[in-house]
Amino acid sequence: MPTALITGASAGLGAEFAHQLAERGADLVLVARSQDALDTFAAELRAAYGVVVEVVTADLVVEDDVKRVAARISAPEHPIDLLVNNAGFGLPLQFADNDIEDEVRHLRIHVEAPMRLMHAALGTMRGRGGRIINVASVAGFISRSTYSACKQWLIGFSRWANSEYASDGVTVTAVCPGFTHTTFHERMGLQKGHEGIPEIGWLQARDVVREGLSAASRGQAVCVPSLRYKLVVAVTKVLPSSLTARAARRGRV
Repeated sequence: MPTALITGASAGLGAEFAHQLAERGADLVLVARSQDALDTFAAELRAAYGVVVEVVTADLVVEDDVKRVAARISAPEHPIDLLVNNAGFGLPLQFADNDIEDEVRHLRIHVEAPMRLMHAALGTMRGRGGRIINVASVAGFISRSTYSACKQWLIGFSRWANSEYASDGVTVTAVCPGFTHTTFHERMGLQKGHEGIPEIGWLQARDVVREGLSAASRGQAVCVPSLRYKLVVAVTKVLPSSLTARAARRGRV
């Protein structure tokens, strides 16, 4: 069976990736900060799907923890076939008012950690084959503080890497959802129904993950789940950035 390593795996899109991959028969390596949450979730997956589930407790803003996860990816005796870079958190959009150390941690988890883990994965996948999924965001197509900038980097790098390493049998896909019902916004202090976004703007995690996995299987570099957000991305290409930036202040994707 193939083995998938998922960061930010204990909740939200990470947990949904774990469910859908386990349902397909993949063994899993789950990475998150909470040992108790990981152990509980791993037991549920083993019982439900009969797959092998390994847990790695790591905080991906800590350099030594990132190195431990990279070492697990590079382990030749238990190779990783699919890497899902999903871990992340949000900050208020007012960059100048945010604590700069929070912004540095934000940059590390959204850019540095995925870059290091992709580097480790490519080292073992080239020639053997494999897939990398980077969970980006529709925010990466608009101007929206450092969150947008981080996701722009992830999308751009995924486009390049997907083309560069296709001949080595490796695909790299940036999955770019819009607003999705997970715990992401709650961790920012925004309770469900109070995020400032109408219900029509929300996606379900199961649909985002299903479309993302399908796009990765086709070797697609960028996946924007749902027609409504494909239209949003198309519109951002013709509207002035000042206008899209004002619209984007309503919430966080």
